[in-house]
Amino acid sequence: MEIVQTWTGRTACVLQAALRLTNEQFAEHLGISTRTIVRWHARPDLAPRTEMQQLLDTTYEKAGDAVRRRFELLSRPATVEPTPQAQALRVAIAVVLRGDEVLLVCRRGDDSLSWQFPAGMCKPGAAVTSVAVQETHAETGVHCAVREELGSRVHPKTGVLAHYVLCDYLAGEATNRDAVENTDVTWVPLAALTRFIPTENIFPPILSALEAA
Repeated sequence: MEIVQTWTGRTACVLQAALRLTNEQFAEHLGISTRTIVRWHARPDLAPRTEMQQLLDTTYEKAGDAVRRRFELLSRPATVEPTPQAQALRVAIAVVLRGDEVLLVCRRGDDSLSWQFPAGMCKPGAAVTSVAVQETHAETGVHCAVREELGSRVHPKTGVLAHYVLCDYLAGEATNRDAVENTDVTWVPLAALTRFIPTENIFPPILSALEAA
């Protein structure tokens, strides 16, 4: 059995291919968020955290002989092909307003933390607006309603197709309901938003919409 000294995004995705699982199925198999799988596809040289290394070790060790043989074959440089799957994925990002405040979540990175708007993966056929509302509630406990769609772009860091939706707060206390992916959830004054997310990282139509809010 091949021993993986250090798992990276690339080798984790090779294990996914050897198991013949979609992003959603692999995430469920590991008990983690689909966002983490997408990050591995987008950043193949990234080394996951220690606890994730152990989880991947266990998954590989428990895999059958056929899976391990496929893993070894797929790991050979001549046979590894870049996966286009991450490019085809869609993400719904909710910009939720409550008066002069906007809702943010603090995401766990492999080596850092970053403040972002609530977001979720869109399965084939799913409406962006519905996913934005559902994922906001799932992550933060906040109920919101869609005001308008702000547009979309290929995200410069992850490579996924990101759809942005402006939403209005309806009800609910903002709490961290996804402790695996997030460390905190909070309402931030609009005037202080760029202290949490650098201006250059914010989709320009979001800034325009918040200025008009």
